[in-house]
Amino acid sequence: MSLLRVVARHVARPWTRPFASESPSSFSPATGVYQVFDRATKRKQRDRAVSRDAGVGSRTVDYVRDEVADRMMERLLDIKRKFDTIVDLGSGPGHFSKLLEPEKTRKVLMIDSSETTLNRDPDEEFEVEVERVHADEEDVLDILPRNSQEAIVSCLSLHWVNDLPGVLVQIKEALKPDGLFLGAMFGGDTLFELRTALQLAEVDREGGISPHISPMTDTKDISNLLSRAGFTLLTVDIDEVRVGYPSMWELLEDLRDMGESNAVVGRRHFLHRDTLAAASAIYKELHGNEDGSVPATFQIIYMIGWKPSANQPKPLDRGSAQTNLKDVL
Repeated sequence: MSLLRVVARHVARPWTRPFASESPSSFSPATGVYQVFDRATKRKQRDRAVSRDAGVGSRTVDYVRDEVADRMMERLLDIKRKFDTIVDLGSGPGHFSKLLEPEKTRKVLMIDSSETTLNRDPDEEFEVEVERVHADEEDVLDILPRNSQEAIVSCLSLHWVNDLPGVLVQIKEALKPDGLFLGAMFGGDTLFELRTALQLAEVDREGGISPHISPMTDTKDISNLLSRAGFTLLTVDIDEVRVGYPSMWELLEDLRDMGESNAVVGRRHFLHRDTLAAASAIYKELHGNEDGSVPATFQIIYMIGWKPSANQPKPLDRGSAQTNLKDVL
């Protein structure tokens, strides 16, 4: 099938997508955390995506994660430090890890809850030593001892965790003092075109709406979450990847092959065919391109945080400046 998947880079790299709706959730007394996502279902979806057609479809839809991994690597290369080991949390088959070179690290530790996805690609595709650990990304401190890691990265996996503030705290605790956290996750405006089309079609055909696209973290909350988790020297920026598809149907097919199908607790397991047909027509009418294709926007939030350390740069005390600002201006 010939698909019109073209990553559209803009000079300003704008990124947008309205992706916010209320979703059902259940409270887990064992963890004290509301379960927005069914993690077991998500693991099965990702396992099936890799197992289908011997992984051919899964590799075909690597384009979004590969693009984001490349942009993450640009940020890592700006940090003039070599690490002995980098932990890739929620690594998938290694989109980011494959870009690591010996000049930057000796080894990468890949952690993912989907064993099939974790082992999809052979070690020969990596430039550095690889160790793979099949474990849940929500249980960081069950995998990594406290104060043990120089750097932890996460490329597009944190949007599926139920307790994002708790996971960020665990990441900070697993880092050594002055350790690095570099992450990228989908932001709240991801796939706004699909969300609005499905909602309008459902209201028109069924008289109500239900969540079909996962709720995501709003961009303005990330800095607060990182700060509350105890990180310092924060950097947060927003980017977007826009992809063109022949129609909404190819987008849905690719999301399935990415393992990004709906996994919200209490979700509807089907949509009527006529509702989907209406959504496709609305999608093209509201958002369609002049050439007949339809765009899909993936908003990406990039974040950098450091575990506090005594040797980190600190702001000078108020009033201690030796130069008058008037002289500079």
